[in-house]
Amino acid sequence: MSPSQTHPERCHPDEWRLRTDLAACYRLVALYGWSDLVFTHISAKLPASVCGDEHHFLINPYGLMFDEITASSLVKIDMHCNKLDAENPYPVNPAGFVIHSAVHEARPDAECVLHTHTRAGIAVSAQKQGVLPISQQSTFVLASLAYHDYEGVAIRDDEKTRLQKDLGEANFLMLRNHGLLTVGKTIADAFLSMYTFENTCRIQIDALAGQSGGADLTAVNPEILNGIAHVMKVQTGGLGGGFVWPSLLRKLNRENPGYDV
Repeated sequence: MSPSQTHPERCHPDEWRLRTDLAACYRLVALYGWSDLVFTHISAKLPASVCGDEHHFLINPYGLMFDEITASSLVKIDMHCNKLDAENPYPVNPAGFVIHSAVHEARPDAECVLHTHTRAGIAVSAQKQGVLPISQQSTFVLASLAYHDYEGVAIRDDEKTRLQKDLGEANFLMLRNHGLLTVGKTIADAFLSMYTFENTCRIQIDALAGQSGGADLTAVNPEILNGIAHVMKVQTGGLGGGFVWPSLLRKLNRENPGYDV
């Protein structure tokens, strides 16, 4: 495939900033081991300053590994996953956008939707009890968690209304037998939420595996879940994912630079 023709000088500055952050997010997902070859997606909604009243999105060029993605190779699409930048040579995966389009449609507050198929995430999604209140990480997830039952590979538009109803206003969605999804007002928010979600699931799998003689796990007091949003705001200085995003970019620049071209 030839390089994309999308460059900073040909983009609105707000679009280029979003492209850079989304490319960084893809590479960070790869760096942390959450990618599934080329088979999941992270979408970002372009702001009104770029597309007015239209609903336009950026998504991965289908077929590239996440650690290969750059700002210029991201593909601009509409709500139906039609390509809008004809000069971009990369293909897109319309089936992969079904879940993302459903979330973006139902949640205008969502700049970013991040979906993974990690081993720990799918393992917990297959457990009837779902996320257990057994770690500090789990308290942040449980404060805004929803579940959606598995209906097969998500390629049918009729599933969208059920997914939207299940998601509601939650920012964490466990897709039963499938994986994890986070919704963020920014790309940084969605990434930090997924970091917490993924670690919640890893801790749960380890805790269940480490049980001896059927001993019960120690659950967090349910009252602690009250006020978790305030706790997170205090922890991040009110910046949410923006608090850790600069340090994540520094890490990425050390370990896998080149996403911002």
